[in-house]
Amino acid sequence: MGGPLRTALTSLTLRGRCLVAAGVTLLGLGALLGERPLVQIAVFVLALPVLSALSVARQRFRVGVRRTVSPARVPRGQDAEVLLEVTNADRRAGRLWLLSEQLPAELGHTPSFVVERLPAGGTAAMRYRVSGARRGRFRLGPLRLRLVDPFGLVQRTTSGTDGAPLVVVPRVRPLGPGGPAGGHGGGGAGVRRSIAVHGEDDVSTRQYRHGDDLRKVHWRATARTGELMVRLEERPWRAQAALLLDTRAGAHLLTRAAGPGPAAGSTPPGPAGDPAPPQDSLEWLVEAAASIGSTMAGRGAVLRVVTTGGELTPAPGAAARASAGLGTPELLDRLAALGPSRGHGLGHAVQSLHRAAGEGPVVALLGAVGPDDLTELVSLRSGPSTDVAVLLDVTSWADPAPRSRRGLSATARAALTAQLEQSAALLRGAGWQVVVADASRTVEAVWADLALAGSGAGSRSGGVGVPA
Repeated sequence: MGGPLRTALTSLTLRGRCLVAAGVTLLGLGALLGERPLVQIAVFVLALPVLSALSVARQRFRVGVRRTVSPARVPRGQDAEVLLEVTNADRRAGRLWLLSEQLPAELGHTPSFVVERLPAGGTAAMRYRVSGARRGRFRLGPLRLRLVDPFGLVQRTTSGTDGAPLVVVPRVRPLGPGGPAGGHGGGGAGVRRSIAVHGEDDVSTRQYRHGDDLRKVHWRATARTGELMVRLEERPWRAQAALLLDTRAGAHLLTRAAGPGPAAGSTPPGPAGDPAPPQDSLEWLVEAAASIGSTMAGRGAVLRVVTTGGELTPAPGAAARASAGLGTPELLDRLAALGPSRGHGLGHAVQSLHRAAGEGPVVALLGAVGPDDLTELVSLRSGPSTDVAVLLDVTSWADPAPRSRRGLSATARAALTAQLEQSAALLRGAGWQVVVADASRTVEAVWADLALAGSGAGSRSGGVGVPA
């Protein structure tokens, strides 16, 4: 009992500490003045915390905890409801229990509950809500239980190991028809593209691209055209599409507030009427990737997503399905935990994109990029095509005050604006369709612009599309 009693004595509440201080003072005065009644009162006052600590230390309990999170995957900006069920698994009724649920700061304030004299085998059901203001993977719990004596002098705290997951995924905006790869192109999901291979002279060919397998070079067509040509073999076909996400930390103005939502006292810029606008340019990019990727996957495309931190792949247990691309649930799960990446260039991501994209269209969602960053991308993906680029004007997410955390000086704003114009001109000159997005524009509006810009791209290039 010495161990639990010692622990309980070190867990005195503020009221208990004040009582001990009063008892020590009375004891000192009684001894100094020779007043026996003061000493007796002091002994009684000092005995109360000891008795309370003994009472708390002797308490035995067994508690079962169950959580039901609805929904377990919530879009950013919405709330989830948690049903917390606490069961007294002991043979005796419980005493006064003070319960608090430990939550990450991003989900809101810590909920607290009071349960008094829960019968043996009884269950107390409590509900609370968490705010999905920030994207990510979170764990609810464990539950912290505090035992308090009837006088409120001593408390004993214990925490469990239980918990429940909550995934806050990016919002998926409803996009209209059309857009990148919005035409029928070479067919849609389930369509089969057959390439006749009746003889050497009938083989369908195309111009060699950097990274193509040299074993597929068609030498007769190369000799006839004077350019290196590769053959296209007959194969089952599904439309392909690839997303390139520029997640470099240096390409965005990031919000680093740890609490729920934007930093206190600040309102992130955003479209009018949006109750939960993206707090920074990276969040806008992730939301656009979720919306565009879900739309393409829903149209039957084999979707590949490449970021500057690596390719987003299916779960480890789904390695066999990696060639089938990402479905919408897997895409949202991967994007939920996507954060800023290190590195300064797009080179590695562009090489991965070239291997992943195949013949399908590419949608590049880019932060603050300069012409030098785009050199390799332009060299690998150029000419009339269905490739599109969304360039983010990151200055629109800057704070108005130049000296604030996300503030920009007039010189920095001018430099970033000039860089944006140069990058857009370079991509357009290489055959890309380019749309500029800022904080005031929704993903839906940008998608509509892409649909307008690429309305004739599929027919001009003969490129592969995904049916609308």
